[in-house]
Amino acid sequence: MFFLGYSKTHNSLFLLGLRLICDAGCAIVLRFGRTENLDPTGGNVKFEVGDKVIYPNHGLGVVERIETRTIMDTTCGFYSLRMADSDTIVLVPVDNVEAVGLRRAISDQEVKKLFTLLGNGKIDNHQNWKGRFKDNSDKMRTGSIYDVVDVLKNLTFLAKSKNLSFREKRMLDRAKFLVVSEISEVIGDTAEAIDQKVDRALERCFVNRAKAIARVKAKPKAKATKTTKTTKTTKTTKTAKATKTAKAAKAAKTAKTVKAAKTATSPRAKAAKTKAKAKKVAKAKTATRSARRTARAS
Repeated sequence: MFFLGYSKTHNSLFLLGLRLICDAGCAIVLRFGRTENLDPTGGNVKFEVGDKVIYPNHGLGVVERIETRTIMDTTCGFYSLRMADSDTIVLVPVDNVEAVGLRRAISDQEVKKLFTLLGNGKIDNHQNWKGRFKDNSDKMRTGSIYDVVDVLKNLTFLAKSKNLSFREKRMLDRAKFLVVSEISEVIGDTAEAIDQKVDRALERCFVNRAKAIARVKAKPKAKATKTTKTTKTTKTTKTAKATKTAKAAKAAKTAKTVKAAKTATSPRAKAAKTKAKAKKVAKAKTATRSARRTARAS
């Protein structure tokens, strides 16, 4: 029989009030002060006799009694739990229920949600051993089955790539036991069948994680391909535009040349040319006469 929810010091004080009587069969009888049943609906009592509850890191238990025990002149209320895995009795102080994380087992509806969480592909992959162990230990102590599922996924994934330490291996085994035992008790199936379902869900989780990583890696490549394609299109457009501009300039120059040629060969242009030539000749003759006169005069 164990007192849970108290420190080692408190447990030591409790043990001081125990009287051990050894029989021929070496049985150990624990003798406390007076014991009486409490009203399940009174005080801080949250559970009733027969309720299935989960104690963090210990698993499923059934409330067999709700009682008070007077130890060293101190009267306290306790839940007397029969643990399913070990068939031992655990006493949890009524006032410490929230502090120790005692809770009811999940409902049938939550089982489906739990398997969805098991296979969603989300895994916390800590590289630092101390940080990883601390985070996982904290999750195991919360009492939440969802936190235990996170630990199960994280350590199972890690175990596929490296050998776990003894402490992590033990934590992994405990996490799987807690998940399998609670689901098995809730839906009324065997632990072996639930164990197989959990393994299949974990495999889905790892496949989904690999797909998610592949999608993330594919995004930069697709973006780079799109950028290259856009750059190539832009370059092609600029080249086409430059070519078009050059062709237009060449066509304009050719048109101007043709126009000039046409202008030069027209009758009016010929007459103007002849007139200009005659004027030039007359000017030359005038200059020659002026030169002769000047020579005679001298």
